[in-house]
Amino acid sequence: MKNITGKLSKYLLQLAVILLGFGLQLNVILKVGYTSLGITFFSISTTMLLGWLLGKLYKVEHNVSLLINSGTAICGGSAIAAMSPAIGASQAQTAVAMAVVFLLNGIALLIFPYAGHFMELSQTDFGIWAALAIHDTSSVVGASAIYGTEALVIGTTVKLTRALWILPLSFLGAKLNKNQSKATIPWFLFGFLLTALIRSLMPEADGCWNMLALGGKKLMVGTLFFVGAGLTKEDLKKIGKGALLKAVTLWVLVSLLSLTVIKLGFIHLGL
Repeated sequence: MKNITGKLSKYLLQLAVILLGFGLQLNVILKVGYTSLGITFFSISTTMLLGWLLGKLYKVEHNVSLLINSGTAICGGSAIAAMSPAIGASQAQTAVAMAVVFLLNGIALLIFPYAGHFMELSQTDFGIWAALAIHDTSSVVGASAIYGTEALVIGTTVKLTRALWILPLSFLGAKLNKNQSKATIPWFLFGFLLTALIRSLMPEADGCWNMLALGGKKLMVGTLFFVGAGLTKEDLKKIGKGALLKAVTLWVLVSLLSLTVIKLGFIHLGL
């Protein structure tokens, strides 16, 4: 049963990642991409470094730590789903990383708008902060929409630019994975890139692309059932409590650091 659910969840997650590509509007990203690419690269690099150090500190299993880092640095469950097969992560490792990241992602959606108003952040500053500090794209959109129209535009654009780093990071993860005996190239990521390209070339069908992207998100959530079905008490004991402590610490640090940089005026978008 575990082998069946493991294989099924693997293929369903890959299909979900491909469908999520339809949610990327590359033509919109390019308008501010030349500035936000630098911002997101610095954010992702810093997050991955902090995540690596915290993983060592809390003694988190290597693959779980890397999946949490990827989910925090890029775009939550989408990044974990893409990185998991690239590094040869097990079903249990993927399940725990997703559960932890989804939990923090939900908390962020609730508290970020209130925190932004409390600190009197401008629409632009909040959009950037949400895009850099909230895990999942849908929660960035949700929190930014609550804050205001301008925040929604900024948050969505920067977040989508950040999401594009799924591709190089996953390829790098596959390249550096020493335990994977088969082909190291996660081919399904080409499907992800292709669907994003299709949307950018055919904007007149946005309604259709939005439905497919939404289908990808729902498929990913539904796949958690199969991922969770393969979890055992032994798997959870092996991973330990360090994963949750590491994920919370990393998220708090990233949120505070990105907020500090924004408040100091070091981030500017060419709009």
